[in-house]
Amino acid sequence: MEIHATRARLTVSAALTVTSILAACSGRTSGPGNAGGAVGAPCTPSVEGLPTFAGFGPTEVSVEDNNSTCASGICLVNHFQGLTTCPYGQDAQGNAPAGASACLTPGTSERVVPAPTAAVPPWCSDRTPAVAVTCSCRCANADGKTGDGAAYCTCGSGFTCTQLVSFVGAGNQQLAGAYCVASGSAYDPGASCATTCAPGAHACSR
Repeated sequence: MEIHATRARLTVSAALTVTSILAACSGRTSGPGNAGGAVGAPCTPSVEGLPTFAGFGPTEVSVEDNNSTCASGICLVNHFQGLTTCPYGQDAQGNAPAGASACLTPGTSERVVPAPTAAVPPWCSDRTPAVAVTCSCRCANADGKTGDGAAYCTCGSGFTCTQLVSFVGAGNQQLAGAYCVASGSAYDPGASCATTCAPGAHACSR
């Protein structure tokens, strides 16, 4: 388990084991001062502001608390591959596929330059950011309950309260549990991400 103090972000693998915790996790489901989008609105994980970040993997779930993009404070990355601003990715030398542009950090002209051997993968065609990287809120704890004194939300029409983060210890207690996700957007390890975005053949946009 690796702890950082730069922002609040929890990442778990498909087996729901902790791979990274960024400190100061509050488990907040409402974010006073965050003038961002409602549940289901697109969000940009703050880690993408690092030009060395090569992107997320499709087997991961990442919960970032205190994200200013979202009114709830929570940006949920739900089995998404790549970077939200780079649908077609780039190879380990920083070259985009023909017909696409190299990856840039959000809102800048700064090139994404991970380690020399790290490529940025393209999006999965069926799990674009509109589906898999959205503002969310915690709707139940890891036991599926809401009566433990923590703050929880109620998922609105078109959203389902879905268990995504298992409790693995005190480090993730405040973020473990279920989150509101768009109905019908569940990740299927046997079928999801069968194709990836490619210019022309599988054009994608956020």
